[in-house]
Order: sequence, then structure tokens, then C-alpha cells
Amino acid sequence: MKMLINLIRNLLGYIIIVVDLVTRGSKKKRAPKEQEEINKELKKFSLYQFAACPFCTKTRRAMYKLNLPIEKRNAPEGSKHRAELLEGGGKVKVPCLRIEQDGKVEWMYESSEIISYLEKRFA
Repeated sequence: MKMLINLIRNLLGYIIIVVDLVTRGSKKKRAPKEQEEINKELKKFSLYQFAACPFCTKTRRAMYKLNLPIEKRNAPEGSKHRAELLEGGGKVKVPCLRIEQDGKVEWMYESSEIISYLEKRFA
């Protein structure tokens, strides 16, 4: 029964990914110098995710629209990224945005919170 639920969840997740790719729209346009500065700042960001997670898709879609090339780290069972997520953030929950600034690391969960933060900071 658990395998069937996982199969259905993954199938729906991949359908959501395809719909996202087809309906995504265009990226935010910035002056090249401004985009370069943002890209440099984003080197200290990473998004922990599962590929077929609908909340991760929602977050990736917002990142795409805002033209924010944040490193994506898949965190399936047994992966080093999953271990990093558990050790650093304290729980295995995705999406999770890791933000490193001023020598401190913040782990931000919840897709809506992540999107709101990115929109305020980079829109």
C-alpha cells in the first residue's frame, strides 16, 4: 500500500513539473551588471528539495520568474544533501532555503515563506 501511495505521489509530482515547464512564462529582466551582482550574492544560497515535491516546484517556479539561479540540492534518502539538511536545519523537510550571510547560516522552511523572502529581497 505504501509503495502505491509513493507511486501516485511521484506520478502527480512529475505531472506538476511538466505543467510548470509548459506554463512557466518568462524570467525577470535585469541589467547585466545588476544580474551579475545578484548571481554573486546567490552563491551563498542553496535550495534543498525533492524533484517531484509540489511545494518545491512552486518554489523553483518563483525562483525562475525572479531570475534567481540558486543552487538546487536534491535530498533523497541516503544522500549527503539529506544529511546536511538534517544536521544543519534540524529536520528533513523540503523545500528548505539555506542562506549564508554575515558568517551565519539560516535554514528557511515553507515554500510561501521562502517565496515571500525572495520577492522582498530580489524583486
